[in-house]
Amino acid sequence: MSETIAHLEKAGGGRFLGRLIRRPRFWVGGGALLLIALWLYVSPLVWPVDPLARDTLALGVGPDVEHWLGTNDIGQDMYARVVVGLRISLLIGLIAGPGATLIAAVLGALAGYAGGSIDRLISGLIRLLLVLPGLLLLALISPLFRGSSWFTMTLYLAGFGWMIMAQVVRGQTRSLREREFVVAARYLGVPTRRIIARHILPNIASLLIIDATVGVSVAILAEAGLSFFGLGIQAPDLSLGSLLATGAPAATTRSWLFLYPALALIITVLAVSVVGDAVRDTVDTASSVRHDGG
Repeated sequence: MSETIAHLEKAGGGRFLGRLIRRPRFWVGGGALLLIALWLYVSPLVWPVDPLARDTLALGVGPDVEHWLGTNDIGQDMYARVVVGLRISLLIGLIAGPGATLIAAVLGALAGYAGGSIDRLISGLIRLLLVLPGLLLLALISPLFRGSSWFTMTLYLAGFGWMIMAQVVRGQTRSLREREFVVAARYLGVPTRRIIARHILPNIASLLIIDATVGVSVAILAEAGLSFFGLGIQAPDLSLGSLLATGAPAATTRSWLFLYPALALIITVLAVSVVGDAVRDTVDTASSVRHDGG
């Protein structure tokens, strides 16, 4: 293992990975996420139960040998529903979080580097979207989600989660565009898109990595909250938010309807957060080493 880490640290990008894999929190959070992913995709193969199928002989029963996490009021198996709901929620987080970071990186870097009318246009769009209340806007367009797939919610979360990071990227880009290596590339006639891709974004990659990692848990919680209030994933589609919404009224009488989706949400978000903390600490350490000349 020590030889592998030393080899990784010899490469430029490998130094970050080498520091990251030395952190116990990365292994704890990453291992938990790996186990969750294996459970979500292997479990249906081992125990294939339709989450929409109804067992009319087991209506609202608690956990037993046949139904490991019990059933809901119409006899649907809660284990199968939690597996499918968590899979959808995790996919939404894994796509929407990095997706929002990608949008922020492209638009923020373009605004900061190009300046002029392009900067004013993108900055105006950012200010407009920051002023608009996202919850109210979602309430207005939520009828469009009915009958749509979970990917529609993913696009919404990515489309309204990039503005603050875009402002950070814009500010960093305005500083970087006056650096010697960027000025030299510009004088050599290197196209703008190549300067942004090769000189701007790699120098703010640490910020983007942190934002993408944190964005996963933020997107999962946002989906759960929106679906809980009926503005997100709609039945018959499943997510942790929709399961929590349907299980909340029975939380004190049939606790398994609310408890198990809540535990799945807490464990998943906690695992993602632990990985995010490890990534952030690694980036901070690398930044300190550069500033100290180490």
